Amino acid sequence: MRAMILEAPGKPLRLTELLDPRPAPGQILVRVKACGICRTDLHVVDGDLTESKLPIVPGHQIVGEVAAVGEGVQPGQSEVAAVGEGVLPGQGEVAAVGEGVQPGQGEVAAVGEGVLPGQGEVAAVGEGVQPGQGSATAFRVGQRVGIPWLGGSCGHCAYCREGRENLCDEARYTGYQIDGGFAELCVADARFCFPIPEGYPDLQAAPLLCAGLIGYRSLRMAGEGRRLGFYGFGAAAHILVQVARWQGREVYAFTRAGDEAGQAFARSLGAVWTGAADTAPPEPLDAAIIFAPAGELVPAALRAVHKGGTVVCAGIHMSDIPSFPYSILWGERVVRSVANLTRRDGEEFLALAPQVPVRTEVHAYPLQDANRALDDLRAGRFTGAGVLVVNG
Repeated sequence: MRAMILEAPGKPLRLTELLDPRPAPGQILVRVKACGICRTDLHVVDGDLTESKLPIVPGHQIVGEVAAVGEGVQPGQSEVAAVGEGVLPGQGEVAAVGEGVQPGQGEVAAVGEGVLPGQGEVAAVGEGVQPGQGSATAFRVGQRVGIPWLGGSCGHCAYCREGRENLCDEARYTGYQIDGGFAELCVADARFCFPIPEGYPDLQAAPLLCAGLIGYRSLRMAGEGRRLGFYGFGAAAHILVQVARWQGREVYAFTRAGDEAGQAFARSLGAVWTGAADTAPPEPLDAAIIFAPAGELVPAALRAVHKGGTVVCAGIHMSDIPSFPYSILWGERVVRSVANLTRRDGEEFLALAPQVPVRTEVHAYPLQDANRALDDLRAGRFTGAGVLVVNG
């Protein structure tokens, strides 16, 4: 297969041919149709993220078709994991514990130790299935599938058991520790993949898998305030402004000074105000999400939110945050980060996107032009999202 590989941080990707991968038990082999490019890819290529496997095939917004399935991935036999409080992994059993559910009535009643009645949740706790996932392990050959950044987790630490596998210390990431989608084929753990919603062509679906998912998690972390500030208006922001407007919120978009094209793009998607990142909005914000990897935006955003407001840092990497006076944090303002994503985030957002409906603006590049695509992203030469066409 053809692939673009990173051999050392700071070096351009190299087009090469690799042996076709084969799916191990629990994995699917995917023929890649499209793969979004992401600022995280830049951080991997530039060496800002220092725990990459090398050589590595980057890319973690992968849309493709299932070409083969490994042992244990069977059509129509999906496993479900529950997230209700008090539902704990037991002995590989399933618990359906809603009020009025009786044994022998075509439903399964509470069985594993630690499963409490009255919750109306289902717990499937076979080996490798973790609470909070709700993900199917059933995929069929030919099915369209999406592969996101989170490629696997340990399944047994406290974070995984609580449905917070995004914080697992042993988590592995697509295009970072696992070869990703800048290639014609890739393999992935079926439990961490998602069916692609109907109505989204391959190129338009790809940005949903990171820009959309991380943006959605960031939006949830920002709370339910009406006035939202977006610092940086790239792939994630152009998706999230559509969701926020659908929810009845106002979006104030901050860009680099002089980026008139970016500001016009934000207004075309429903932003009520646009301006440079170092300017104050016309009204105090309820929350701000910082998509740009620039630490100096944290004090700026704190000054823009009112007392009790939240500033969310959405990126995986950010330059150092400069010192700032306590007075702009005081008043119960909150600064928090977003780390990766959970499968629950993916399921919720991919169900929500067609309802809005989210429309992605994409700029296509052939696989062999991945370096040019990354350079264009770094320089801000396009609005929306960049996507590699692999097996188009």
